[in-house]
Amino acid sequence: MAGMRGLFKDTAIYGLSSMLGRFINWFLTPFYTYYLAKADVGTISNYYSITAIFLILLIMGLETGFFRFAGNPNEDKGKVYASCLTIVATLSLLFFTLVYAFNGAIANFMGASHPEYVILLAAIIVCDAIASLPFVYLRLNNHPWRFAAIKFFSIVLNIGFNLFFIVLCPKLIEWGYGSKIEWFYRADYNLGYVLWSNLISSFITLILLSRYIFKATFSLDFSLMGRILRYSFPLVILGLAGIMNQHLDKLIYPYLLPEDSTAWEQLGVYAANAKIAVILVMFTQAFRFAFEPFIFSRHSDGEDKRPAYADATKFFIISGLFIFLVVIFYIDIIIKLIHSSYYEGMKVIPIIMIADLFSGVFFNLSLWYKLTDRTHWGAWFSLFGLVIVIIGNVCFVPKIGYMACAWSAFACYLILMLLSYFMGQKYYPVPYNLKRIAVYVVLAMALWAISEIFEPDSLLLKLGINTLLLLIYVGVVIKLDLPLSSIPYIGKYFKR
Repeated sequence: MAGMRGLFKDTAIYGLSSMLGRFINWFLTPFYTYYLAKADVGTISNYYSITAIFLILLIMGLETGFFRFAGNPNEDKGKVYASCLTIVATLSLLFFTLVYAFNGAIANFMGASHPEYVILLAAIIVCDAIASLPFVYLRLNNHPWRFAAIKFFSIVLNIGFNLFFIVLCPKLIEWGYGSKIEWFYRADYNLGYVLWSNLISSFITLILLSRYIFKATFSLDFSLMGRILRYSFPLVILGLAGIMNQHLDKLIYPYLLPEDSTAWEQLGVYAANAKIAVILVMFTQAFRFAFEPFIFSRHSDGEDKRPAYADATKFFIISGLFIFLVVIFYIDIIIKLIHSSYYEGMKVIPIIMIADLFSGVFFNLSLWYKLTDRTHWGAWFSLFGLVIVIIGNVCFVPKIGYMACAWSAFACYLILMLLSYFMGQKYYPVPYNLKRIAVYVVLAMALWAISEIFEPDSLLLKLGINTLLLLIYVGVVIKLDLPLSSIPYIGKYFKR
């Protein structure tokens, strides 16, 4: 139980930066729906999907590779860190050089209204890629608070500059101070200021991490690096296919509707509503930050910790279902954060949230191929999932629009979750408590159904009923699996 307490603690701390920080960052999407055109919201979503893909290519799976080898007592942690950081930094700078050299051609291909958008995107990618290894270094060395502080500060900076450029600068012009800011501000450049805000915050983050960057000797141990890359390279395919599973719809959506002049606007509506569901992704990310060091450090001591892995997955599902119910039960309040013209896309929210829950469980189940050095299975799974997403989008987007994007993600992660479970039980059996997990899944779906069936006209009454349903779920969890006395820090107040 001590290990689980440590996992809960680290998840909570990483969640401070990941969940709270991203929640603040999440504010940007509703903010954009009020201040930017729908097509611009769609374009931002498209650009950040491109960013996510290139980050996977530049990081090369070395985050997990670093954990695997630096956590091994037989390896020199300093050499592992230096080799991984050198590779990522070299690839990143080469990438930026190529983008800068072919900026015009790339901008034309992307249809960017301003060629410098491409340079800004490339610079953001480079900063974030190089910063990824120092952040992993902080995680491995158990510095969750430092990790959280830097992440959170970066997000606050991004929000602050967005507010400055998109809200305050137009107000300054309105108040007669246009001559003071005309040297850097243009009223028709809102999309560019979104990118500049991100770049400034990413660059400052890199400066804050410079202490850990220059801790490395920037040298390569070719023998060590060969072993790390053999382990990590399948994870590049895994990560690339996985990120494509999440972002392909936003990349190709407008091109699947070439005759529809509103395609970019539809993408904006879909992206804005998909962001409502991102709170579950925030939790998964926070859990991941704590779970990877948890499984690798515990695995390396030689003791069989499979029951602990099973418990971690069970509590992940319990928490994920709770978050799902909170969002669904209070969606009438949450949805007011975005402009009413985007409400038409609300129907994708529960589908995407369930897909995200499947994705999180798939990540938890992936420990079997990471611990047995069969990472090629992760690559095959993700490639298969990518095929599902491609077929689903290409075949059905022209017929049912962005609903096809949501259902394709749902089908993809459901199938991957099931495949990983059955393969994992063959190579690295973990005693998951499927009966108890099934109880929680059925209970959550039943409570959701009750909420949908008995929907009163009064919003206050509806929220009251939904709160009661949520308390029923919490009560069952406490009764079956989480006595209040066992909760870290506050449990002592509930002991008999």
